[in-house]
Amino acid sequence: MDIRGKNILVIGGAGFIGSHVVDELLKEDVKNIIVYDNFCRGTMENLEIALGDQRVRVFEIGGDIMHTDILNKAVKESDAVIHLAALWLLQCHEYPRSAFDVNINGTFNVLEACRDNNIQRLVYSSSASVYGDAVRIPMTEEHPFNNRTFYGATKIAGEAMCRAFNERYGLPFAGLRYMNVYGARQDYKGTYIAVIMKILDKIDKGEQPVVYGDGSQSYDFIYVSDVAKANICALKSDANDKFYNVGSGEKTSIKELCETILQISGTELKIKYEPAGLTFVTNRIGSTEAAFNDLGFKYEIKLNEGLEKLIEWRNNHKSRLQK
Repeated sequence: MDIRGKNILVIGGAGFIGSHVVDELLKEDVKNIIVYDNFCRGTMENLEIALGDQRVRVFEIGGDIMHTDILNKAVKESDAVIHLAALWLLQCHEYPRSAFDVNINGTFNVLEACRDNNIQRLVYSSSASVYGDAVRIPMTEEHPFNNRTFYGATKIAGEAMCRAFNERYGLPFAGLRYMNVYGARQDYKGTYIAVIMKILDKIDKGEQPVVYGDGSQSYDFIYVSDVAKANICALKSDANDKFYNVGSGEKTSIKELCETILQISGTELKIKYEPAGLTFVTNRIGSTEAAFNDLGFKYEIKLNEGLEKLIEWRNNHKSRLQK
């Protein structure tokens, strides 16, 4: 899709990933960027710089995907939609009915609004949670759905609905399955990335950072601005009715992650190992081949650099995080 001169609606655009998507869109020759967000998790502070550009505005009369009339009005003003709004993994675990209402019914509302307003392209944010634990590594997009969580179930449903709307109504879309996203503006609510913030909290207090189990649990970490770029690649591509992994393809254990943070922080503290608690997934690394071949996306920020960026941002926003 040629996005020059187009109006782009970013649903969940004040959130962790969404605000970075807005930042990346500002590098493009788009006409307007409309942020649709209910600020349940997103913040105006995330948009502070972006709102300095006259092309960006927060939709004035609301931002909840459950409010179909307001949502429809926002979509009507747009040429393309990037849909990132969702309840997160632990919230879905604790409140499965809300997970259904927001992630499934809410996504259906977005799809209906896109259909009714002849949206030229939708980018849907899915998750590597659809895969569950890896059966084989690296996980290609053909990896079986091995999910056992309510969050993953809602993302599988969202993917299925995207395909059904494409088949039934011709709605053009591309879906993105994010691996473990970390970086500036993140909070403590991401199940597999909150560990980074908790390690840094311990270091600040001069206490040993805690790793649960033996630390061998391994994930694919990707910096948030790279994820935002993947969204722009998907928006501008001709790929249709397909889902793509968005990750680094690099395997990092929690032990290695903790050791890297300790090294960057310049501390001599040692890791403290404790019995494993609630863990949804222990091994997940994605193949990056399809996203590169079809979308032209390749991650740029290595783990060390990304952690340094996160630590710098965190040091400048400790008062906000402590709230």
